[in-house]
Amino acid sequence: MEFKDYYKILGVDPGASQDEIKRAYRKLARKYHPDVSSEADAEARFKEVGEAYEALKDPEKRARYDQLKNSGWSQGEEFRPPPGWTDGGGSTRGFDPEDLAGFSDFFSSLFGDGMGRGQRRRTNVRQPGRDRHARVEIDLETAFNGGVRRLTMAHAEFDEQGRVRQVPEQIDVRIPAGVADGQQIRLAGKGEPGFNGGPPGDLYLEVTIKPHRLYDIHGRDLHLTLPIAPWEAALGGKIPVPTPAGKVEMNIPAGSSSGKRLRLKGRGLPGNKPGDQYVILKVVVPEAKTARQRELYEALKKESDFNPRAGMEGL
Repeated sequence: MEFKDYYKILGVDPGASQDEIKRAYRKLARKYHPDVSSEADAEARFKEVGEAYEALKDPEKRARYDQLKNSGWSQGEEFRPPPGWTDGGGSTRGFDPEDLAGFSDFFSSLFGDGMGRGQRRRTNVRQPGRDRHARVEIDLETAFNGGVRRLTMAHAEFDEQGRVRQVPEQIDVRIPAGVADGQQIRLAGKGEPGFNGGPPGDLYLEVTIKPHRLYDIHGRDLHLTLPIAPWEAALGGKIPVPTPAGKVEMNIPAGSSSGKRLRLKGRGLPGNKPGDQYVILKVVVPEAKTARQRELYEALKKESDFNPRAGMEGL
Protein backbone atom coordinates (compact mmCIF):
# COMPACT_ATOMS: atom_id res chain seq x y z
CA MET A 1 0.00 0.00 0.00
CA GLU A 2 1.08 3.63 -0.47
CA PHE A 3 1.72 6.14 2.29
CA LYS A 4 -0.74 9.04 2.17
CA ASP A 5 0.27 12.56 3.14
CA TYR A 6 -3.06 13.80 4.46
CA TYR A 7 -1.72 17.33 4.96
CA LYS A 8 -0.66 17.50 1.33
CA ILE A 9 -4.02 16.14 0.18
CA LEU A 10 -5.83 18.93 2.07
CA GLY A 11 -3.24 21.53 1.03
CA VAL A 12 -2.33 22.59 4.57
CA ASP A 13 0.90 22.71 6.57
CA PRO A 14 1.58 20.01 9.18
CA GLY A 15 1.32 22.72 11.83
CA ALA A 16 -2.12 23.88 10.70
CA SER A 17 -4.81 24.46 13.35
CA GLN A 18 -7.94 22.32 13.55
CA ASP A 19 -9.98 25.26 12.18
CA GLU A 20 -7.63 25.58 9.18
CA ILE A 21 -7.98 21.87 8.50
CA LYS A 22 -11.78 22.13 8.67
CA ARG A 23 -11.87 25.11 6.29
CA ALA A 24 -9.57 23.36 3.81
CA TYR A 25 -11.74 20.25 3.88
CA ARG A 26 -14.99 22.16 3.30
CA LYS A 27 -13.48 24.05 0.37
CA LEU A 28 -12.19 20.90 -1.34
CA ALA A 29 -15.32 18.89 -0.56
CA ARG A 30 -17.42 21.53 -2.37
CA LYS A 31 -14.95 21.59 -5.27
CA TYR A 32 -14.92 17.82 -5.83
CA HIS A 33 -18.46 16.83 -4.82
CA PRO A 34 -19.59 14.45 -7.61
CA ASP A 35 -22.97 16.21 -7.90
CA VAL A 36 -21.44 19.56 -8.81
CA SER A 37 -17.89 18.93 -10.07
CA SER A 38 -17.08 18.42 -13.74
CA GLU A 39 -13.57 17.10 -13.01
CA ALA A 40 -12.89 13.62 -14.39
CA ASP A 41 -11.52 12.31 -11.09
CA ALA A 42 -13.94 14.21 -8.85
CA GLU A 43 -15.34 11.15 -7.08
CA ALA A 44 -11.88 9.74 -6.24
CA ARG A 45 -10.64 13.13 -5.05
CA PHE A 46 -13.79 13.63 -2.97
CA LYS A 47 -13.19 10.31 -1.19
CA GLU A 48 -9.48 11.10 -0.71
CA VAL A 49 -10.26 14.50 0.82
CA GLY A 50 -12.85 12.94 3.12
CA GLU A 51 -10.37 10.30 4.28
CA ALA A 52 -7.72 12.94 4.99
CA TYR A 53 -10.16 14.98 7.04
CA GLU A 54 -11.31 11.91 8.96
CA ALA A 55 -7.68 11.24 9.92
CA LEU A 56 -6.84 14.80 10.98
CA LYS A 57 -10.04 16.17 12.52
CA ASP A 58 -9.63 14.14 15.70
CA PRO A 59 -6.57 15.20 17.79
CA GLU A 60 -5.92 11.64 18.96
CA LYS A 61 -5.92 10.20 15.45
CA ARG A 62 -3.90 13.16 14.19
CA ALA A 63 -1.23 12.65 16.88
CA ARG A 64 -0.98 8.98 15.95
CA TYR A 65 -0.65 9.85 12.28
CA ASP A 66 1.98 12.55 13.02
CA GLN A 67 4.15 9.99 14.89
CA LEU A 68 4.33 7.97 11.70
CA LYS A 69 4.74 10.88 9.26
CA ASN A 70 7.55 12.46 11.27
CA SER A 71 9.68 9.34 10.89
CA GLY A 72 10.32 10.20 7.25
CA TRP A 73 7.48 8.76 5.16
CA SER A 74 6.38 10.74 2.09
CA GLN A 75 3.41 10.76 -0.27
CA GLY A 76 3.22 7.74 -2.58
CA GLU A 77 6.05 5.83 -0.90
CA GLU A 78 5.48 2.08 -0.51
CA PHE A 79 4.31 1.72 3.07
CA ARG A 80 4.72 -1.19 5.48
CA PRO A 81 3.46 -0.80 9.06
CA PRO A 82 6.50 -0.76 11.36
CA PRO A 83 7.09 -3.49 13.96
CA GLY A 84 4.95 -2.95 17.03
CA TRP A 85 2.50 -0.63 15.27
CA THR A 86 -0.42 -3.06 15.33
CA ASP A 87 0.14 -3.68 19.05
CA GLY A 88 -0.37 0.01 19.69
CA GLY A 89 -3.31 -0.24 17.29
CA GLY A 90 -6.22 1.99 16.68
CA SER A 91 -9.85 1.35 17.37
CA THR A 92 -12.95 1.07 15.25
CA ARG A 93 -14.93 3.08 17.79
CA GLY A 94 -17.24 5.54 16.04
CA PHE A 95 -16.89 3.88 12.62
CA ASP A 96 -19.68 2.14 10.82
CA PRO A 97 -18.19 -1.01 9.20
CA GLU A 98 -19.39 0.15 5.80
CA ASP A 99 -17.74 3.56 6.32
CA LEU A 100 -14.47 1.94 7.31
CA ALA A 101 -14.59 -0.22 4.19
CA GLY A 102 -14.80 2.95 2.10
CA PHE A 103 -11.39 4.13 3.24
CA SER A 104 -8.03 3.00 1.88
CA ASP A 105 -5.96 0.14 3.26
CA PHE A 106 -3.54 2.75 4.56
CA PHE A 107 -6.25 4.42 6.64
CA SER A 108 -7.46 1.08 7.96
CA SER A 109 -3.92 0.09 8.94
CA LEU A 110 -3.70 3.21 11.12
CA PHE A 111 -7.18 3.59 12.56
CA GLY A 112 -9.02 0.34 11.97
CA ASP A 113 -8.00 -2.90 13.64
CA GLY A 114 -4.35 -2.02 13.04
CA MET A 115 -4.19 -3.65 9.62
CA GLY A 116 -5.47 -2.90 6.14
CA ARG A 117 -8.09 -5.07 4.50
CA GLY A 118 -5.51 -6.77 2.35
CA GLN A 119 -3.30 -7.41 5.36
CA ARG A 120 -6.05 -9.10 7.35
CA ARG A 121 -5.68 -12.04 5.02
CA ARG A 122 -1.88 -12.00 5.33
CA THR A 123 -1.13 -11.54 9.02
CA ASN A 124 1.86 -13.88 8.92
CA VAL A 125 3.54 -12.46 5.82
CA ARG A 126 7.18 -11.57 6.46
CA GLN A 127 8.11 -8.25 4.87
CA PRO A 128 11.70 -7.03 4.40
CA GLY A 129 12.81 -3.76 5.94
CA ARG A 130 13.48 -0.62 3.93
CA ASP A 131 16.95 0.10 2.57
CA ARG A 132 18.86 3.06 3.96
CA HIS A 133 21.08 5.44 1.99
CA ALA A 134 23.90 7.64 3.28
CA ARG A 135 27.27 9.08 2.26
CA VAL A 136 30.76 8.35 3.53
CA GLU A 137 33.61 10.81 2.94
CA ILE A 138 37.16 9.47 2.68
CA ASP A 139 40.57 10.83 1.70
CA LEU A 140 42.51 9.80 -1.39
CA GLU A 141 44.95 7.70 0.62
CA THR A 142 42.07 5.56 1.94
CA ALA A 143 40.64 5.23 -1.55
CA PHE A 144 44.04 4.04 -2.78
CA ASN A 145 45.00 1.69 0.07
CA GLY A 146 41.61 0.74 1.51
CA GLY A 147 40.78 0.85 5.21
CA VAL A 148 38.02 0.87 7.80
CA ARG A 149 35.80 3.82 8.70
CA ARG A 150 33.59 3.88 11.79
CA LEU A 151 30.32 5.70 11.23
CA THR A 152 27.73 6.75 13.79
CA MET A 153 24.25 6.75 12.29
CA ALA A 154 20.73 7.00 13.64
CA HIS A 155 17.69 5.11 12.47
CA ALA A 156 14.05 5.19 13.48
CA GLU A 157 12.56 2.47 15.62
CA PHE A 158 9.04 2.11 17.00
CA ASP A 159 8.20 1.04 20.52
CA GLU A 160 5.22 -1.09 21.47
CA GLN A 161 2.98 1.99 21.62
CA GLY A 162 3.96 3.06 18.11
CA ARG A 163 6.11 5.98 19.28
CA VAL A 164 9.11 6.87 17.15
CA ARG A 165 12.59 7.05 18.62
CA GLN A 166 15.99 7.64 17.04
CA VAL A 167 18.54 4.99 17.95
CA PRO A 168 22.28 5.71 17.42
CA GLU A 169 24.33 2.91 15.92
CA GLN A 170 28.05 2.54 15.22
CA ILE A 171 28.94 0.76 12.01
CA ASP A 172 32.42 -0.28 10.88
CA VAL A 173 32.67 0.10 7.11
CA ARG A 174 35.41 -1.65 5.17
CA ILE A 175 36.56 0.59 2.33
CA PRO A 176 37.96 -1.51 -0.52
CA ALA A 177 41.20 -0.38 -2.16
CA GLY A 178 40.50 1.39 -5.43
CA VAL A 179 37.00 2.60 -4.59
CA ALA A 180 36.01 5.42 -6.94
CA ASP A 181 34.28 8.71 -6.19
CA GLY A 182 30.49 8.21 -6.40
CA GLN A 183 30.72 4.41 -6.06
CA GLN A 184 28.26 2.69 -3.72
CA ILE A 185 29.17 0.25 -0.96
CA ARG A 186 26.41 -2.15 0.10
CA LEU A 187 26.19 -3.33 3.70
CA ALA A 188 23.75 -6.24 3.79
CA GLY A 189 21.31 -6.26 6.69
CA LYS A 190 22.18 -2.78 7.97
CA GLY A 191 18.96 -1.14 6.77
CA GLU A 192 15.67 -0.77 8.63
CA PRO A 193 14.31 -3.84 10.48
CA GLY A 194 11.82 -6.09 8.73
CA PHE A 195 8.15 -6.47 9.59
CA ASN A 196 6.67 -9.59 11.14
CA GLY A 197 10.06 -11.29 11.32
CA GLY A 198 11.11 -10.28 7.83
CA PRO A 199 14.78 -9.67 7.00
CA PRO A 200 16.26 -6.19 7.49
CA GLY A 201 16.98 -3.97 4.53
CA ASP A 202 20.45 -3.00 3.31
CA LEU A 203 22.53 0.12 3.81
CA TYR A 204 23.94 1.78 0.68
CA LEU A 205 26.83 4.19 1.21
CA GLU A 206 27.85 6.57 -1.59
CA VAL A 207 31.58 7.26 -1.45
CA THR A 208 32.82 10.84 -1.68
CA ILE A 209 36.58 11.42 -1.97
CA LYS A 210 37.81 14.65 -0.43
CA PRO A 211 39.73 17.10 -2.64
CA HIS A 212 43.50 16.49 -2.51
CA ARG A 213 46.22 19.13 -2.41
CA LEU A 214 48.17 17.49 -5.25
CA TYR A 215 45.83 15.37 -7.35
CA ASP A 216 42.65 15.97 -9.31
CA ILE A 217 40.54 12.81 -9.43
CA HIS A 218 38.87 11.71 -12.67
CA GLY A 219 37.28 8.31 -12.09
CA ARG A 220 40.28 6.08 -11.41
CA ASP A 221 42.72 8.42 -13.16
CA LEU A 222 44.73 11.02 -11.27
CA HIS A 223 45.97 14.32 -12.68
CA LEU A 224 49.03 16.03 -11.20
CA THR A 225 50.39 19.44 -12.19
CA LEU A 226 54.20 19.24 -11.92
CA PRO A 227 56.27 22.47 -11.74
CA ILE A 228 59.61 22.27 -13.62
CA ALA A 229 62.45 24.73 -14.15
CA PRO A 230 63.19 26.23 -17.60
CA TRP A 231 66.42 24.24 -17.92
CA GLU A 232 64.60 21.00 -17.04
CA ALA A 233 62.08 21.79 -19.76
CA ALA A 234 64.80 22.71 -22.27
CA LEU A 235 67.33 19.96 -21.54
CA GLY A 236 65.02 17.18 -20.37
CA GLY A 237 66.06 14.47 -17.94
CA LYS A 238 64.72 12.33 -15.10
CA ILE A 239 62.69 14.06 -12.41
CA PRO A 240 61.13 12.58 -9.23
CA VAL A 241 57.34 12.63 -9.38
CA PRO A 242 54.99 11.93 -6.43
CA THR A 243 52.36 9.18 -6.76
CA PRO A 244 50.02 7.74 -4.08
CA ALA A 245 52.32 4.72 -3.86
CA GLY A 246 55.49 6.81 -3.51
CA LYS A 247 57.92 8.75 -5.70
CA VAL A 248 58.95 7.48 -9.14
CA GLU A 249 61.50 8.76 -11.67
CA MET A 250 59.90 10.10 -14.83
CA ASN A 251 61.72 11.10 -18.00
CA ILE A 252 61.00 14.66 -19.18
CA PRO A 253 61.58 15.03 -22.94
CA ALA A 254 63.92 17.83 -23.98
CA GLY A 255 62.09 20.90 -25.28
CA SER A 256 58.97 20.35 -23.16
CA SER A 257 56.55 23.26 -22.67
CA SER A 258 53.91 24.07 -20.10
CA GLY A 259 50.78 22.03 -20.64
CA LYS A 260 52.58 18.97 -22.00
CA ARG A 261 50.89 15.84 -20.61
CA LEU A 262 52.80 12.69 -19.73
CA ARG A 263 51.33 9.38 -18.53
CA LEU A 264 52.39 7.05 -15.75
CA LYS A 265 50.51 3.88 -16.69
CA GLY A 266 48.74 2.08 -13.86
CA ARG A 267 49.68 4.68 -11.24
CA GLY A 268 46.10 5.82 -10.60
CA LEU A 269 43.57 4.16 -8.31
CA PRO A 270 43.80 0.34 -8.27
CA GLY A 271 41.06 -1.89 -9.67
CA ASN A 272 40.37 -4.63 -12.21
CA LYS A 273 41.62 -2.05 -14.70
CA PRO A 274 43.90 0.31 -12.73
CA GLY A 275 43.73 3.98 -13.52
CA ASP A 276 46.66 6.02 -14.81
CA GLN A 277 48.38 9.08 -13.43
CA TYR A 278 48.70 11.98 -15.85
CA VAL A 279 51.43 14.54 -15.22
CA ILE A 280 50.84 18.02 -16.65
CA LEU A 281 54.04 20.05 -16.88
CA LYS A 282 54.17 23.66 -15.76
CA VAL A 283 57.32 25.62 -16.53
CA VAL A 284 58.10 28.00 -13.66
CA VAL A 285 60.50 30.85 -14.52
CA PRO A 286 62.75 31.99 -11.65
CA GLU A 287 63.13 35.67 -10.95
CA ALA A 288 66.51 37.31 -11.77
CA LYS A 289 67.42 38.38 -8.25
CA THR A 290 71.13 39.08 -8.74
CA ALA A 291 73.22 40.88 -11.33
CA ARG A 292 74.78 37.55 -12.37
CA GLN A 293 71.39 35.95 -12.90
CA ARG A 294 70.29 38.89 -15.00
CA GLU A 295 73.51 38.68 -16.99
CA LEU A 296 72.81 35.03 -17.79
CA TYR A 297 69.30 35.86 -18.97
CA GLU A 298 70.73 38.60 -21.22
CA ALA A 299 73.30 36.18 -22.65
CA LEU A 300 70.58 33.61 -23.38
CA LYS A 301 68.52 36.31 -25.06
CA LYS A 302 71.42 37.18 -27.39
CA GLU A 303 72.35 33.59 -28.16
CA SER A 304 68.85 32.28 -28.80
CA ASP A 305 66.71 32.93 -31.83
CA PHE A 306 63.66 31.45 -30.10
CA ASN A 307 60.42 33.40 -30.65
CA PRO A 308 57.58 32.19 -28.43
CA ARG A 309 55.10 34.19 -30.49
CA ALA A 310 56.07 32.87 -33.90
CA GLY A 311 53.03 32.47 -36.12
CA MET A 312 51.04 35.24 -34.46
CA GLU A 313 50.49 37.83 -37.13
CA GLY A 314 51.08 41.45 -36.24
CA LEU A 315 53.48 40.70 -33.39
